[in-house]
Amino acid sequence: MITVSKEDYLKSILEAESEGETVISARLADLLKVSPPAVTMALRRLKKDGLVRVVGGGEIRLTAAGRKIARKLSLRHHLIERMLSELFGMEWWKVHDEAERLEHAVSPDFEAKLLAKLGSGGACPHGNLSELEGPASRRRRGLVLLSEAEPDRPYTVSGIYERDRGLLEFLEHRGIRPGARLRLLERNYDQTLTLSTPSGKVSLGPAASQRVWLSPAARTKQ
Repeated sequence: MITVSKEDYLKSILEAESEGETVISARLADLLKVSPPAVTMALRRLKKDGLVRVVGGGEIRLTAAGRKIARKLSLRHHLIERMLSELFGMEWWKVHDEAERLEHAVSPDFEAKLLAKLGSGGACPHGNLSELEGPASRRRRGLVLLSEAEPDRPYTVSGIYERDRGLLEFLEHRGIRPGARLRLLERNYDQTLTLSTPSGKVSLGPAASQRVWLSPAARTKQ
């Protein structure tokens, strides 16, 4: 039986993978806000069910069956975020937490209605696709991290890692949101970046700039 708890573990592993992380027990405990013994017990059940496996160095990986469940829940989460934003106008930086609360309560029938209403191709309010993709996939699409941006080149914010509500609010207040145009003005000695955004000139440290993906924008004619 796939419980809500098991679904949460599987989706957290998938999300961490999409952020380029190597998933280990301690990281899962941090992501899910549970104790290390609780993670150990949960992993034991997930391995018994054939949903995860643990490889060298304690890295936790999804099996094909576990990945299928995680992707299904991730798609439901994605549709709920789009519903909250596109149909109800909720602010982009609020929808992730709300979708986390709603995703287990949605029936298959309602999920099908959402899919029919919204379609399958749209990005979520954070600019991310329904199929969670890792850094390598994003780079193949021509995207770059804000931390790797070139000075004085125009960019459009393509996607933002969405699980940190504090980060999302921080970026929103600085004009860094999906679809916003920005330009790197200066790469500073202390690893902060000075940026031009719709909110003016702002500074950003590496903890934030490594969570924002950019698409190179066409240069405007002078």
